[in-house]
Amino acid sequence: MSNNAIKIDLQNDSGLSGVPDINQFQQWVSVSLQQDYDNLEQTIRIVDEDESQALNKTYRGKDRPTNVLSFVAEDCAYLDYQCLGDLVICAPVVEQEARQQHKTLMAHWAHMVVHGMLHLQGYDHLTEQDAGEMEALEIDILSKLGHTNPYQTDE
Repeated sequence: MSNNAIKIDLQNDSGLSGVPDINQFQQWVSVSLQQDYDNLEQTIRIVDEDESQALNKTYRGKDRPTNVLSFVAEDCAYLDYQCLGDLVICAPVVEQEARQQHKTLMAHWAHMVVHGMLHLQGYDHLTEQDAGEMEALEIDILSKLGHTNPYQTDE
């Protein structure tokens, strides 16, 4: 994909550490896009467990923090740029999962951004068929970034 003028609005209001730099997010977002955009702005909010849990409970009915939430933009017609929606990523959950899954932290961050970006573009994993399609796409995108299959388990 060739994408022009992708702007990342990176929000880390809590000053959480271990968060990748904006250039990494730029790369992950760019490679995740399934169509070209001329003027895309992508908001990525990095949150702690409390904020993640509150959002997850409010919008998904699940009273626990989660790794990534995707909020698809309802109407961006009034904006002077293109917008897919917002990603909210819980840094402590991403770090914990990376350790538990024996993955590098950067590989897991990349996976969370790719996964969330695909949700913003209409992909989902509600059915087995949809999950297979989305996972295959994630594996392909992550391999382009130099990361291994995130669904492969070391047993």
